[in-house]
Amino acid sequence: MTQSFIPYEEISFEQFLLFIKNNRQQLEENISIYLNQESSLSDHEQKMIGTLLTSFLHFFIYTRIDEVETDYQSNLTTWLQSQLTILNVKSFNLFRLIFEKALITLMIQMKHNRSTAILMFLLSIYTHLNQKFNESLTEDNSHLHTKISQESRTLKQLQSLDRLNKLLIRSSGVHDFAHILKKCEEYFQYKRCVFYAYIPWSNQFYGVIGAELPKVQSMKGELNSKQAMFFNTQKAIFLKNPKGFVKEEHIELFNLSSVIFVPIINKQQLFGWLTFDKLGEEFDSSKEELELLEQVGNRLGLFLSRDGEKPMEPPNLHLTERESMILDLLAEGYDNKKMGELLFLSEHTVRDYVSSLMTKLKAKNRTQVVASAFRVGLLK
Repeated sequence: MTQSFIPYEEISFEQFLLFIKNNRQQLEENISIYLNQESSLSDHEQKMIGTLLTSFLHFFIYTRIDEVETDYQSNLTTWLQSQLTILNVKSFNLFRLIFEKALITLMIQMKHNRSTAILMFLLSIYTHLNQKFNESLTEDNSHLHTKISQESRTLKQLQSLDRLNKLLIRSSGVHDFAHILKKCEEYFQYKRCVFYAYIPWSNQFYGVIGAELPKVQSMKGELNSKQAMFFNTQKAIFLKNPKGFVKEEHIELFNLSSVIFVPIINKQQLFGWLTFDKLGEEFDSSKEELELLEQVGNRLGLFLSRDGEKPMEPPNLHLTERESMILDLLAEGYDNKKMGELLFLSEHTVRDYVSSLMTKLKAKNRTQVVASAFRVGLLK
């Protein structure tokens, strides 16, 4: 005798989101318990899966309900792409299992009356993620037709990194950074590379170096919670469509389509990010390519950290207290108007101080002022 089908009331993404947000603390505790029970995992595997679980949970916590789009699956795809460098079949399956167990346990603890609807919605999310993850595996495997082609590609990547290493050895300091970024475009076959500095204590970023410098330096602001969730993972992130993660006016300003964000790191210190794109042209990126660009970020982080040239203040270079304050604010990316407001000075007076700094540091623009100040030890 066949059993009758029992329908259930479906829920929306907004309702699922609200449930996760309201029960965040208990869900985090359940996740931690189930993750720690996986005793067969190595420390590295446990850390990797823990990162996936935290990032997945934060995806829901930091998504604003009033900003949810009809096509929420595109945001899920973006989340998956941001985790490609740490995903493999084992970690992907285990992270989903632990999250599901944590969610089911939560609903049992609560005796929730819509448990079936919530669980079914989670399964629909998993179906989408599974499809996109398998597509990424297929794309990676499509590059592996023969052993010769694989070896050829690996050799080409090593040659590109070797060229970067030699360039960094020849370079004498941060004032060469613009030339280095231009070469990165050539070595790794992108049309634009831009450096954005990061100020951790204020969670702010600002554009520093790149083509069309006035546009680049107009880019500044504070990371919102959604952006911080992605960009503070210290992993290379590929956004096939940056909408929702980059402001619309910035997308239009730079004619931005697909883009890769690469953290510049050394010893857990995050200096900022490089962006690689193709001037409005949409493109795909594999896990292998993201891992290669992470190596670029690590090398540039080491380059910015090295102290081979001892920073020494040149003789007869003395900054007044006001000039020092202006220099600090310049390094944090403030414009003349904002500096004037902070220091109770007119924009004209601030402009005079900036001109004085340019003269003393033999710099042609504001960016060179900051770079020279780092080089001679006036900024740390």
